[in-house]
Amino acid sequence: MPANLFRVRGRALHLSLFARLLALLVLCLPVGSAAGRNFSTVVIDPGHGGFDRGGIPRQRVAEKAMTLDVAQRLQKRLRRAGYRVVMTRESDVFIPLGERVRIASRYRDAILVSVHFNSAARVGANGIETYYYSTQSAKLAADIHRHVVSSTSTENRGIRRRGYFVLRRSSVPAVLVECGFLTNPTEARMALDSRYRQRLADRIADGIMGKPTPPNRPVVAGLVHLPSPIRSTGNYNDFVRAEAERRPTYRTSKKKSKKSSSKSSKKKSSSTSKKTSSKKSSTSSKKSASSKTPAKKKPAASDE
Repeated sequence: MPANLFRVRGRALHLSLFARLLALLVLCLPVGSAAGRNFSTVVIDPGHGGFDRGGIPRQRVAEKAMTLDVAQRLQKRLRRAGYRVVMTRESDVFIPLGERVRIASRYRDAILVSVHFNSAARVGANGIETYYYSTQSAKLAADIHRHVVSSTSTENRGIRRRGYFVLRRSSVPAVLVECGFLTNPTEARMALDSRYRQRLADRIADGIMGKPTPPNRPVVAGLVHLPSPIRSTGNYNDFVRAEAERRPTYRTSKKKSKKSSSKSSKKKSSSTSKKTSSKKSSTSSKKSASSKTPAKKKPAASDE
């Protein structure tokens, strides 16, 4: 009997030790791995800065201030969750796009989240949209977008694939979030509210951490649905087809000079032909006029 008790106690001790070791192993793992992610570093990129206010001319609310505030709130939230957070800028300074990409590319186990606000010449334009470029960034874009959209009452403008510099040149998964239109009076008032900016930061963090996404909200009317570009069980109805981008055509100076010379020669030939035709018409009109007018008869000589 005592031997059996000793065996039972030994097994219980082994089980407790194994459980403790397993708990320590889970705690030592990167935060992203525990949440089903393969990254532990988040590079946050507040858009614009310094002399670059962002937005359009004569825009009242400066985009650079709003993006920095949301990014700093996001930084605090992610650090509390255990992530290593790197900021491309932490003050009102201008950072070139190439430098922003280089900062993100220094970390292999990282993602890049660029925070922006939208603007348009049309005051009624509103809504939230999220951009990505590579297929490895699509899932991250979908998670962040759904969380941000679920916390606002504005339009869901969908998830779009675009070749923006920070998305196209980044060697890590990269996403650009447009948190609303600062040219829209309603959304500008919302952005000026610190509670709303905190909500935006919290929802972006939820998407980064891979928390369960809320149900889809319908995409704004007029946008075409695009099937998921990645193989996953998720239903990505928020993906929309990007409009075709026009590529500018560049012509050499030689071609321009040739075309201009040909145009000038054509103009000269047309002007000379017009002159000759006008001369011919004037001479013909004179002839016809002379033929129509009857010749005056000379008076007969008198026999005085």
